[in-house]
Amino acid sequence: MLTIFIVSDATGETAERVLRSALVQFEGAPATIVRRGDILSEAQVRAVVHEAAQQPSLVMHTLVSDELRRAMLEEARRRGVDALDLLGPVLDRLATHLHLTPQEKPGLFQQLSEARSREIEAVEFAFRHDDGQQPDELEWAEVVLVGISRTMKTPTTLFMAYRGWFAANVPILEQVALPEALARVPAERVFCLMMAPARLLELRRARAEHLGVPPEPYASLASIRRELHHAQKIALEQGWRSVDVTGKSVEEVAREILLLLPGRDPAQHGDLTA
Repeated sequence: MLTIFIVSDATGETAERVLRSALVQFEGAPATIVRRGDILSEAQVRAVVHEAAQQPSLVMHTLVSDELRRAMLEEARRRGVDALDLLGPVLDRLATHLHLTPQEKPGLFQQLSEARSREIEAVEFAFRHDDGQQPDELEWAEVVLVGISRTMKTPTTLFMAYRGWFAANVPILEQVALPEALARVPAERVFCLMMAPARLLELRRARAEHLGVPPEPYASLASIRRELHHAQKIALEQGWRSVDVTGKSVEEVAREILLLLPGRDPAQHGDLTA
């Protein structure tokens, strides 16, 4: 029985997938796979090689650190263990052709994969919770944007979602009660978007013209001022912070909101300046 050790400074999942893809070509192969992840020191490398030396074995590793790869090579030769470097030759060849130096950061591929997965989930969440949809799930949102019509709620929500933030938005309408679930969202995660009446009037008139509907009362200055006052009153009552979006890009609005969020973790979310 051959014991094949998968050694990695991350999880070892990538190397194991490569190995299993190869093993299927050997029907009934008498082999056992042992994965050793999070190998981050020379002492750990020596310990794995020592373990492998006690039995018929092969060591396959994906260590990104040049130091650890050298330690593996030296220790494997010293103990007579066959060790196969899956990643080193690829890194060396890429460095030569790209004229760049690899970062040698363990688990970087997994981090990027997890970040990408989060972005996909966040975008799906934003679409499901746009314009007040599925309000019972608002508590799951990291950010909830509220405001009257045309105050950039949807584009800001989507911009944040594409950078990994679970965001939702809810419209504030004079004659319609806000969803009860919104009251259960911590006030520091809810932001009321406000805009100067004159600018909002321009946007609403353009919207009405595009839809081919009468501009009144939707695009009247009196109506807009009344709606803004109503939204501001609710925000004050609920303890929500207001963000003035007048003349700002979506990126600027999102960045301002991010800076106001408590306990945000930049390492787990996308950079809103990108």
